[in-house]
Parts: sequence; structure tokens; C-alpha cells
Amino acid sequence: MASGISTGGRCKEIAMFTLLFFMWLNILTICSGVEFKVGGNNGWIVPSSSKDDEFYNRWASNNRFKPNDILRFEYNMDSVLVVTKGEYEKCQSPDPLFFSNNGNTTYGLDRPGLFYFISGVSGHCDRGLKMIIKVLEPENPNPPQSANETTEPPKKSGAVLLKIGGAVSSINMIMFTLSFLRPFFM
Repeated sequence: MASGISTGGRCKEIAMFTLLFFMWLNILTICSGVEFKVGGNNGWIVPSSSKDDEFYNRWASNNRFKPNDILRFEYNMDSVLVVTKGEYEKCQSPDPLFFSNNGNTTYGLDRPGLFYFISGVSGHCDRGLKMIIKVLEPENPNPPQSANETTEPPKKSGAVLLKIGGAVSSINMIMFTLSFLRPFFM
């Protein structure tokens, strides 16, 4: 054993690395949202018949959206606008909240609530190229407290709470994981 590391020690290193890798992968999956291709295989196109003017709202109602999910709009010679409810109902917006016309647009759903999307091409929205997305509240939100309830102040301890949310970047997670692995490779 010229390397100075026994076979048992090497197996322990590999097992530790594998465990930490899968823990990191699990945390990363929890932190990131799901990407949805709007309209499925059809993409973001004007519905083929006037009977399909609710196509995108049916598509949206068949999916469950959460904060941090991403919508991918794929289209040709069109655009995507995020608008207010009133602009959605009128199918026009002089000043949209978001505009893109690059043919491959991603839009992040950053909060619970309703999002209104329309096409910016004249006549397309009126023919059904519009959609309402409802983003659900995160699971297990903290229950609201009433004014009559009292809570004890938190007790101080040596414990540290690590809250992992959508703002944690992949690089931070990699650096965090590598800080634990460093002793094994030094």
C-alpha cells in the first residue's frame, strides 16, 4: 500500500462522496422549479379554429404551477406579453409588464397568484393566443397568527437554522458541499 490509504479508507471516501453528492442533488431539486413548455408540443401558436380559443387556459388548468416554476414559450413570428387582468380582457397592452419576441422565451413565476399572458401580434390574442396561469401557494406555509395569540420568544441555542429557498444558487451549493469533502482529498 504505497499510496498511504488503505482500501477500507478509500471505500469510506467514496461512500462519503456519494452520500454528499446525492444530498446536494436532492437539495438542488427542491430549490429549483419545474420548466413547462407552454402549449405542450404545439408551442405558443394561434389556435387552429375558433372553437379552440380556450386551448391555452385548458392547458394551464391541467398543470399545477408553484413559485420558481418556469414557462417556456416557443413560437415563430409572434411575441409574449405579461399584462394586467384588464389588458388581458381587452387583448391589448400599450405598456406590458413583460415583453419578448425572440421565439424562445422563458418566464419565471416568482410568486403565488394569477399571471396574464397574451400575444402582442394584432389579432392573435382575439383568436385565442392568450392564457391565465394560477400559481399556487407554497406547500405548508406558516399559519397566520391572530392578534389574540401570544408566542414565546424563541429560545437561544447553539443550533443554526438553514433555510433553503429558490435564491440558493448552484454554485453556493457546490461550494457548501465541497467544504465538507475537502478533508478527504487533502
